[in-house]
Amino acid sequence: MKNVIFGIAVLIIVGQIAGLIFYPMSPKSTVGQEPNIQEPPIKQPLYADEAVDYSLQNDEVNITFDNGENWLPIPIEKDALFNGEYSGNREELIENSYVLTENHAAFLYSEGASPEENSIKLIHSFDKGKSWEEVIIAEDYPPIRFRKVAFLNDRFGYIIISGDRTMSQERSSVFLTLDSGNTWKETNNSNVTRLVADGGFTDEQTGFLSFGILNPEQPELHVTQDGGATWNEAEIRIPAKYRKIFVIAEAPFKEGNQLAMLINQGPSGDYAGGEVKGKFLSKDNGKTWAFSTEVQANE
Repeated sequence: MKNVIFGIAVLIIVGQIAGLIFYPMSPKSTVGQEPNIQEPPIKQPLYADEAVDYSLQNDEVNITFDNGENWLPIPIEKDALFNGEYSGNREELIENSYVLTENHAAFLYSEGASPEENSIKLIHSFDKGKSWEEVIIAEDYPPIRFRKVAFLNDRFGYIIISGDRTMSQERSSVFLTLDSGNTWKETNNSNVTRLVADGGFTDEQTGFLSFGILNPEQPELHVTQDGGATWNEAEIRIPAKYRKIFVIAEAPFKEGNQLAMLINQGPSGDYAGGEVKGKFLSKDNGKTWAFSTEVQANE
C-alpha cells in the first residue's frame, strides 16, 4: 500500500514539474481578444485586375502600367473628368470615358470657363505615361451628359457625346479617328434628338446609336453602314411576349459571322425580377434584328 501511495505522489510531482516547464511555451489564449492583424499599405485604389490602371486618390489623377508598383501623374484636373451633367460616384471614372491598354491610355473630358466656351478634349499617351498629348474634339460644345470613347484597333476609334439636354431632348455627336486619336472628324448627324442611351462601332463603317432612357416603351436603334455618312433606324423584331419589357438597346457587338445585341428592361423593369435581358441577332450587319434568347443581366 505504501508503494502505491509513493508511486502516486511521484506521478503528481512529475506532472507539476512538466507543467512548469512546458506551460510557458504554450501559446496564449486569444479568446475574447482582438487579433493583432495589420493590413498591408495600399498605395492607390485599383479598379481592375489589369496591369494598367488609374487612381483618383487625394484628388490626383495617376496611372500605373505595372500593377501599382509605380504611378505616374496625368496632367489633368480630376474635376475636368466629371464636368457636365454627372452626379454619380467621383471616386471612379465615368464608365466608357477612358481607354487603358499597354500601348494607349486616353481620357475624355470637358473643359471651359463657361458653357459657351466649353470644349470636349482627349488627353492620351502612347509611351506609358511619359508624355501626353491633348486633342480638341469639339469646341463650343454644351456641357456633356453621355460620353464614350473606344478604339477597335491601333488606328480606328470613335467618340460619342451628347449635351444641352432639355427634358427628354438633347444634342448628340459622333466623332471618328483613323490615326490613333491624333485627329478626329465628326460624322453626319443622326437628326435624332431623344436622349442617347448607348452606342458604338463594330468596324470602321458600321456604327450604332441607341436612344431613349426616360420611360421608353420600345428600343430605338439607328445604324450607319457608311462610316456615319447616313443613319437609318434599324428594325428590331420583338416577340409579343417581350413588348414593353425589353426597351433599351445596348451597343451591338460581333459574335462569329453575325452581330449580337442585348436589350435591357430600363430602370424600372421588373420582368423576372429585372434580372434578364433579351439577346437579339442580326445577319445583315445591323439593319434588322431577331430575338434569340433571354440572358442574365450580368452576362
